[in-house]
Amino acid sequence: MNGSEKLYQLLEYLNISFEYLEHPAAPTIEIAKQYWKGHDAKHCKNLFFRNHKGNRHYLVILDCDCDMNIHSIEKQLHQGKLSFASEQRLMKYLALTPGSVTPFGLINDSEHHVRVFLDRNLQNAERLSFHPCINTASLIISKDDFVRFMDYTQNPYEWVELY
Repeated sequence: MNGSEKLYQLLEYLNISFEYLEHPAAPTIEIAKQYWKGHDAKHCKNLFFRNHKGNRHYLVILDCDCDMNIHSIEKQLHQGKLSFASEQRLMKYLALTPGSVTPFGLINDSEHHVRVFLDRNLQNAERLSFHPCINTASLIISKDDFVRFMDYTQNPYEWVELY
């Protein structure tokens, strides 16, 4: 079973409804934006980092229109020096490939290793959009259902001010 199939089974189990948008591969926000026109969801940028020692990993989720650099994120999160995690680490912890980073990959983190930081401004959105573990589609779900999904994963997460 691939990651998307596992995700859809979990969403059904949690009784989380979603809107499915199929589109060509969209490995970057700039490419994906052209396929999101006409939808009222707040689309999210998902960044996967590691700390300097490489023993901690973080998923940072922010508004796709937010243009933050890694140094700003380091200052906001107080986790020390961060760098983008390697393709191997992304596969090991979330079973995802570059260009498909999504909080839905947390279903593959059985040890709840990845800590998640969510942009507090996303709490104001009614609906959020993420890739479903592949970058050829986007799923739109309610913010409340997303919070239920996050609670289900048992990964530590917190809402933080990222601007």
